[in-house]
Amino acid sequence: MELRVLNYFLAIAREENFTKAAQQLHITQPTLSRQIAQLEEELGVELFVRSNHNIILTEDGMILKRRAQELLSLADKTKRDFLHKEENLEGTISIGSGEFQSTRCLTDCIAAFREKHPLVRYEFYSGNAGNIRDGIERGLLDLGLMSEPIDIRKYDFVSMPVKEQWGVLVRHDSPLAEKDVVTPQDLLGVPLISALGEFLESNIGKWFGEYAEQMNIVAKGNLLYNEAMLAESNIGVVIGIRLNYRYDKLKFIPLSPALESATALAWKKEQIFSAATTAFIEFSEQYLKGISDDKI
Repeated sequence: MELRVLNYFLAIAREENFTKAAQQLHITQPTLSRQIAQLEEELGVELFVRSNHNIILTEDGMILKRRAQELLSLADKTKRDFLHKEENLEGTISIGSGEFQSTRCLTDCIAAFREKHPLVRYEFYSGNAGNIRDGIERGLLDLGLMSEPIDIRKYDFVSMPVKEQWGVLVRHDSPLAEKDVVTPQDLLGVPLISALGEFLESNIGKWFGEYAEQMNIVAKGNLLYNEAMLAESNIGVVIGIRLNYRYDKLKFIPLSPALESATALAWKKEQIFSAATTAFIEFSEQYLKGISDDKI
């Protein structure tokens, strides 16, 4: 299976037409049809359902589309990793990050690293811990900023120097908005919006304690902005961490007893990285540890 042929396949999937795809690829339609036929024979599946007017992907075709996009993205990233000069560090570093207060520490670290290596570029992806771990495992991400605990069997990491404060986002017209802190009892019977994941096994589930089974979870999300929009539309109250962002219609109220969580910048163990990524990892370990030492 050649990357060139996968690129042909994705062009057809995008255009839903062999003629248009061939024109875009600057090859003849018979050549394109022959390449796809050979690909289908190699895989032992049909990739398209063909008609006189257009084509659509089969179930196997949809699976290959996802894999092909990942493979071509990884191939492109690999090429870029090797495009650096001996005298000036170059390359692209791919970083995944959840939405945290500690993200500011990471971006400050990148800014400091850029002063030393201005030719290095960055790709920043937002997501939850599951998305980020998957990206690292697939080789699409070099590093990830995620909640602790970190699986030390798979990853090396450096802990971030700030803690994440948990609380709720409520509308200003909510009775809860008058409170300085919110307790588990305050949230009984209140429609709640939480992060995706095993809620009752999470830190929040433990915080609710004996009241956990009585919580009314009406929606879940993986990015706080979308959860906040649900709260603004009066769907419920968001349980999440404080971020450096204000919503016009919402107020953040800390939890009581107070709840904090830790984050870490992690990367895969025994992974061979590009020169740029290796240099950034070494720099970030010293930079972030220096911030932690200053706080002691």
